[in-house]
Amino acid sequence: QGIGNRIRKKHPSKKIRYIPTERLVTDVVNSIRENKVEDLKKEFKTIDVLIIDDIQFISRKTKTQEEFFHIFNALYQENKQIILTSDKHPGSIETLADRLRSRFEGGMLADVQMPDLETRIAILKQKAEEKNFSISFEALEYIASNIQKNVRELEGALNKIILVEKINKRPSTLNDIKKQLKSLISIKTKITTPEKIIDTILDFYEIENKELFIHSRKKEYSRPRQLSMYLLKKELKLSYSAIGRKLGNKDHTTVMHSYALIEKEYEQNQNFSQEVEMILQRIYSNN
Repeated sequence: QGIGNRIRKKHPSKKIRYIPTERLVTDVVNSIRENKVEDLKKEFKTIDVLIIDDIQFISRKTKTQEEFFHIFNALYQENKQIILTSDKHPGSIETLADRLRSRFEGGMLADVQMPDLETRIAILKQKAEEKNFSISFEALEYIASNIQKNVRELEGALNKIILVEKINKRPSTLNDIKKQLKSLISIKTKITTPEKIIDTILDFYEIENKELFIHSRKKEYSRPRQLSMYLLKKELKLSYSAIGRKLGNKDHTTVMHSYALIEKEYEQNQNFSQEVEMILQRIYSNN
């Protein structure tokens, strides 16, 4: 939605539509039931910028994928802007039609990282000001330090604090806030480093550091290398470019491809998923 607001400010004449994937699925199902699929397609064709959130939820929705393919093509042929968000690489979205997957992968793929601590504090401060809510810097810092997954969760935590204050009719202390957010914050924060992840993988697969960086398709070397990329992304949220630099200056597209391969293997191969869990236990065993 933030992207849409930014575009609207710069190009007020553009017709922008933001839609979560769940709503897209509902609209397609309803249009089929009411025999109004063509009307739905015509409606989408009038849009200049289409923003769809959580497109991974289109997985297994065969009919929605079919209709969205036609909508996508119609907009693409008219040089309209299509922005899709997903928590997975297109290659990792299960039961996604190949023709849709190729369209998604043919666009520009951007890895959007969680803002750093200072930015998260600034976001919370701005949200509090928008709601005319007074909150201490210490409280903002505590929230931003402990909720790191996404901005939505940050705002949810702030809304919870505001609601409790309204109910209690008094300002919340830092201790109050810690109690209020206990259910939102994991009891044990897992901490690790890129070095710890790589060293643990080397030890698990009994290979030397230099063997992780050699260009080889042999599984004994490629599997540890790809798994290193996957865990550096999954556990530390490093960018694909940063991971590539750490592992022998690999191109970011190579890292993205490796991440998708390992994620798919993890979901489909029980023996491999158990291997990964064992490695994670070793990584965090000394925390």
